[in-house]
Amino acid sequence: MTERSERTGGHGGLLIEPAKEAPGVPAAPPSVVRAVARGRRRNASRRRLVILTLAVLVVAGFAVTLMAGQTFYPPGDVLRVILGEQVPGASFTVGRLRLPRAVLAVIAGFSFGLAGVTFQTMLRNPLASPDIIGISSGASAAAAVAIVSLSLGGTQVSVLAIVSALAVALLVYTLAFRDGVAGTRLILIGIGISAILDSITAYVLSQAAEWDLQEATRWLTGSLNGTTWEQVLPALVALAVLTPVLLSRARNLSAMQLGDDTASALGVRVERTRVTVIVAAVGLIAFATAAAGPIAFVAFLSGPIAARLLGAGGSLLVPAGLVGALLVLVADFTGQFAFDTRYPVGVVTGVLGAPYLVYLIVRTHRAGGSL
Repeated sequence: MTERSERTGGHGGLLIEPAKEAPGVPAAPPSVVRAVARGRRRNASRRRLVILTLAVLVVAGFAVTLMAGQTFYPPGDVLRVILGEQVPGASFTVGRLRLPRAVLAVIAGFSFGLAGVTFQTMLRNPLASPDIIGISSGASAAAAVAIVSLSLGGTQVSVLAIVSALAVALLVYTLAFRDGVAGTRLILIGIGISAILDSITAYVLSQAAEWDLQEATRWLTGSLNGTTWEQVLPALVALAVLTPVLLSRARNLSAMQLGDDTASALGVRVERTRVTVIVAAVGLIAFATAAAGPIAFVAFLSGPIAARLLGAGGSLLVPAGLVGALLVLVADFTGQFAFDTRYPVGVVTGVLGAPYLVYLIVRTHRAGGSL
């Protein structure tokens, strides 16, 4: 029996002393304790190394995007442009064309990666990404209607896309809620709503005039072409505000991977945490989509790639965000210069992501699992 002593506190409460070690239960051997400590240190070192490597790769990709293209500018010229100096040729090409495009690539990629792994962690399912459960489709359908049917553009399209993404997330959550939210139920409902919204988008595009069709298709594909600082700023503000919210819930998300009952027993307020992270993650997706379009599969791929790099243990939020930023930077540069024809970034990421989606579904089926 565990020995406890209780005494009455000054306000009538019970003060309980910590339980003493139960007699007859041997302590863990020192060799086991040392092995566990070595394993934790090794995992922590690997985590730091992976995050540092990803950060260096993102910075390198960002620098290459600014320097390379049809005209190459040396690092000194690029740095002078960033510092505000006037450099003939480079001030326009780097400062007006390449720099906002590269900044938006990093912001959108980090936002998609961070939001995607948040959903995957919370629902304990790699298929639970905004691409799959209808959030991106909601923004796309609203943008198509705004461009084709309402003849809107610019900020108005972005605002409608943001509102629609938030509304679709609320609808999916409400329909999936029944004594809590089961991951499988939410994913299946999201897939169904996504199919409906994709059908609406296809119908709207079939009625579009040629010019509206080109504009809507460019937006729906996911593209960084013609990026301006006006597009970058709202996405940057959303990232700065919402990222700390998600990072502050990292421990709770990790606990929720063990199941809602276990997380509650560990002191996590499950529904409050779930609502908070859904709102923050959907906000990131909505603002990134409004700025760059629904860049396919970045949210879907970033988490699994980060998990493979890190191994077991630790939060995937920051690594997945860095993977997303790197994916968008590399995909955009590849789409611009690796082929005879220039392709939007969403086409390149779609080519990467679609085979992985098929592989994941086949692997799950062969393992006898379900969504």
